[in-house]
Amino acid sequence: MLPCFAPPDTPALPLFPLTPERLPAWRTAHPAGPFVAATGFAAKPGETLLIPGESGLGGALVGLGEGRESAWSFGGLPFALPPDTVWRLELDGAPEPAALRAKAVLGWGLGAYRYARFKAPPRAAARLVVSAADDPVLAEVEVTHRVRDLINHPANHLGPDELAETAIALAGRHGASVRVVRGQALAEGYPAVAAVGAGSARPPCVVRLDWSGPAGPEAPLIALCGKGVVFDTGGYDLKPAQAMLQMKKDMGGAAVAFGVAELVMRAGLPVRLLLLIGAVENAIGAHAMRPRDVIRTRKGLTVEIGNTDAEGRLVLADLLAEADAESPDLLLDFATLTGAARIALGPDLVALFARRDATAEALVKSGDAAEDPLWRLPIWSGYASWLDSEVADLGNVSSRPHAGAIVAASFLDRFVSADRDWAHLDLYAWNDSARPGRPEGGEATGMRAVWHGLVARYDHGRPIPPSRSPVDPAVTPR
Repeated sequence: MLPCFAPPDTPALPLFPLTPERLPAWRTAHPAGPFVAATGFAAKPGETLLIPGESGLGGALVGLGEGRESAWSFGGLPFALPPDTVWRLELDGAPEPAALRAKAVLGWGLGAYRYARFKAPPRAAARLVVSAADDPVLAEVEVTHRVRDLINHPANHLGPDELAETAIALAGRHGASVRVVRGQALAEGYPAVAAVGAGSARPPCVVRLDWSGPAGPEAPLIALCGKGVVFDTGGYDLKPAQAMLQMKKDMGGAAVAFGVAELVMRAGLPVRLLLLIGAVENAIGAHAMRPRDVIRTRKGLTVEIGNTDAEGRLVLADLLAEADAESPDLLLDFATLTGAARIALGPDLVALFARRDATAEALVKSGDAAEDPLWRLPIWSGYASWLDSEVADLGNVSSRPHAGAIVAASFLDRFVSADRDWAHLDLYAWNDSARPGRPEGGEATGMRAVWHGLVARYDHGRPIPPSRSPVDPAVTPR
């Protein structure tokens, strides 16, 4: 159990989540009502008020605001409430208390996260009492902490080998098989991944994880592909210094793919799973790819390098080709792929590209419900010719300045069979500033949206309780 939570038998103070509509009735019924009225507490979203009791602190109120109740109303509580205190939710009179409780546990757990590998947090988080009924939400919180930790690790402590070790540990926790491809086998089987990593002193690798699941060999196959660029200098098309500051997060797609895979395996979703991670560093060196180089891909297509900073799509090209050859029921890829997606949608909205309308609509719906929003953009065939090359089957970038995220998706589209149910998530994996439930730093953007979409698709929306086995600490990279 994460340290921000407490077992159900722990003595605890009452925490009352209130909307402005329910506040007057609570003030009338509770002995602290006159005190609350005198403070001007208005139950605005996330507004917090400590209330007195007979022997000192008697509890606390948290505001939910008008309209839709949000997990983020609870996100500031772990550090807004006094340290070393324990709290229990009081939901009497709340409509849909189970749904509100799930939001509270999620917001509390995500808000309690701090990256503590090299510096201890300034204070301990307050704790919330949870029970076995909260297990599905606790799984999402615990896996989000793992994903955030991975993204937050500095690049000198998380290279391609360490990313592979994370996959090996994940496989070990859930009885999956794992294979790591390096060296000559990588150059022959994943030539585009090898080309991206050729300039780094830390050799690239591809990790393949296979999990059979509880439903047997006839279960539908889900394939997940993650861009694991542990640091991106831009290569010879060097990024400016300011743009390089956050490039330890360029493996965020791989981290989110790890998170989705862990949730699938931990819950025993009735599917088979294939996870492919391209672990690589895009650096400058004697063997680094150059502008106008032509490289081969696993699919056999040749690519002219118009810009060495458009490397993530090259990594995904090889992974998608392998995953597509397995004929999955659903193929998903995750990548911090383009700045253009962030210009269009900002940091919070994941750019979703999907072949099938039903798949896109289901993922958007699940993202909205999970407060992990996706926004669909088109794979616009009219821009496909922008990737034409005079010397290769296609280029990795367009010479035009427009629609960069769509052009990148169009590139990936060439490596997936036309009839495949495929979706591409161009995500940010980072919080630029701290907000309740979303501390500054690495973020599992899109993970909960996809997870809830998979549950709805493959288990008819039934919440699946996760394993009761102890949660191992995340792998600590060297």
